[in-house]
Amino acid sequence: MSTIPELFGSMVFDDKVMRARLSADVYHSLKDTIRKGKKLDLSVANAVADAMCAWAVENGATHFTHWFQPLTGITAEKHESFLSPAPDSHVIMKFSGKELIQGEPDASSFPSGGLRATFEARGYTAWDPTSYAFIKEKTLCIPTAFCSYGGEALDKKTPLLRSMEALNRQALRVLGLFGNHEVQRVVTNVGPEQEYFLVDRDMYLKRKDLIYTGRTLFGAKPPKGQELEDHYFGAIKPRVKAFMEELNEELWKLGIYAKTEHNEVAPCQHELAPIFTVTNVAADHNQLTMEIMKKVARRHGLVCLLHEKPFAGVNGSGKHNNWSMATDTGVNLLSPGDTPYENAQFLLFLLAVIKAVDEYQGLLRLSVASAGNDHRLGANEAPPAVISIFLGDELSAVLDAIETDSPYAGTEKRRIRLGADVLPRFNRDTTDRNRTSPFAFTGNKFEFRMVGSNDSISCANIMINAAVAEALRQFADTLEGCTGDFDTSLHELIRENITAHKRILFNGNGYDESWIREATEERGLLNLRTTPDALQMVLVPENMEMLQRHQIFSEAEIRSRYEITMENYVRTVRIEALTMVDMARKEILPAVLHFTGDLACEISEKKKAVAVLPCRAETKLKTSRYRLSSSGTNCSGKWPRCVCSATRRRRSLPRPTGRSRHMAICCLAYKRRMQPCAELLVLSANRALRQSCSGACSSSSTGDMTRRASP
Repeated sequence: MSTIPELFGSMVFDDKVMRARLSADVYHSLKDTIRKGKKLDLSVANAVADAMCAWAVENGATHFTHWFQPLTGITAEKHESFLSPAPDSHVIMKFSGKELIQGEPDASSFPSGGLRATFEARGYTAWDPTSYAFIKEKTLCIPTAFCSYGGEALDKKTPLLRSMEALNRQALRVLGLFGNHEVQRVVTNVGPEQEYFLVDRDMYLKRKDLIYTGRTLFGAKPPKGQELEDHYFGAIKPRVKAFMEELNEELWKLGIYAKTEHNEVAPCQHELAPIFTVTNVAADHNQLTMEIMKKVARRHGLVCLLHEKPFAGVNGSGKHNNWSMATDTGVNLLSPGDTPYENAQFLLFLLAVIKAVDEYQGLLRLSVASAGNDHRLGANEAPPAVISIFLGDELSAVLDAIETDSPYAGTEKRRIRLGADVLPRFNRDTTDRNRTSPFAFTGNKFEFRMVGSNDSISCANIMINAAVAEALRQFADTLEGCTGDFDTSLHELIRENITAHKRILFNGNGYDESWIREATEERGLLNLRTTPDALQMVLVPENMEMLQRHQIFSEAEIRSRYEITMENYVRTVRIEALTMVDMARKEILPAVLHFTGDLACEISEKKKAVAVLPCRAETKLKTSRYRLSSSGTNCSGKWPRCVCSATRRRRSLPRPTGRSRHMAICCLAYKRRMQPCAELLVLSANRALRQSCSGACSSSSTGDMTRRASP
């Protein structure tokens, strides 16, 4: 078995491989393209393609693909072999620079939000040299951007790269004002913590709702859930450990820095956290991680569930997005140092983030909006839908001192003594952590905790980068235009922004209902509880103007993404509704009726044997089950009409103006009308589910989890 250093990156055409296989001139030309954005010459591309092909074939690859991230939420790939005809009916393995740089998938078959008509098929993929190519299942995968024939972005990578460039431009302006002219580039780094559930595959295949929607729509709550708090950081079971070991090996081969793994709070829930890396690479790695999780789970007889709320009554799954800024000289711009009160550069970049989150909280909320995440946000295991920032005691005291022009005494370093001589003593951190905060400062980075477990991290980081770039632009404009003393102007700018944006700062309990009232009624913060509410924020003129100013989206791209996201929300809710109808009619109600019939037969047999037996318990149970099944049957008959009515109304609306908003309203309306029916059906289904699951599931924690139902 290879050692981890030998295994790591063995399937990646990384810098080490390029140094070994490319000439010095080609290598340095490619690095200039990556670092400085210089145009890539075709001769250089041909040399890189030759080396890449030879390396891939040596490692067992037979095909290549342009690997991209369309607006479907998953990745896409079209495989083509290296095969090329040669004389005498032979073949050679060949790969050209043109094939490396550009591809042409069918753009009409991917979501475009009206940017492309069905008959307009041409689209392009373009190589992203900042993200290394890799081999996956004997195919050389080349990370690429995806655009339409007219040049509009149809993927998540392109606007992410644009947002990174926008932040880089504005950050360099600010650093230049501090005399840091040696810095050539500022990048954002991200480390996403991926939560997920593992359930037994045989149990999973018995549940249509899990198969079609990723979450349970009906179910009976097991006697034990997470009440004893004994799963979090508990000993990992052998079957799960075997899965994690194989997953680590597969990820390490692809150069993914899989670092931390542990049991999460809910039964069958786990987490994988990587070491941070550059944002666009981190986004690629996270997409690969989710794909490989599912494949490895199948090999172990398991299914990996990435839905944000697959089961009711236990915690859902998120993806904490740890975000920071750093220079190419190795300086973390969000590191406060030992004396944050005197670190003006840090304070200005910190205020840029605070200002960005306050002014563009709607964009941050919509970046994590989905039908699945709506079930998670605001529950007791996830941040509320109201966005706020946690800074901790030390930084809060620093900002208070600056705002009021009062002296700052600093925070005393305290030693932790555990009362036993054999245990080490260590310094306590200057502040605690706040797990209820949506956007928390954690030492030298911000942790955005609202991202859903099934989401791409690209959307959240596009909006964070864009908002911070806008804040830095305004700071740079102000400081470049000042005519007086720079230090005085800087201090005044920092103080003004603390006063203007302190409403977004909150160090308390984000789960407390009193905070939600204070945030919305007193501080004027947004509380966008559902996806349709949140998605409207992208069409606010100020938000559209900002995104266009930094050339992250055009107006057409903004409107198309609004349409695509809303359409996806509507379709998701509709699939859940139809699945509920199908399960109720074909599985649950027949089981309840069968159980009621068995009770009737039992009552009849007992009365035949002893006529005076009252059979009160059986009669009461039979009567209650009969009433519930009758009510459920009547309600289930209404559901398809609600779905069809909403669908007809949706199709009759003009497009594109207002279309998606009305579709969402229709879906929410018939979802509300179905809720009473669903509650009756769940009541009547519980006994049938217990009866049918008792033999197969009662001894398995995974079985118990598949009996649960999401709300």
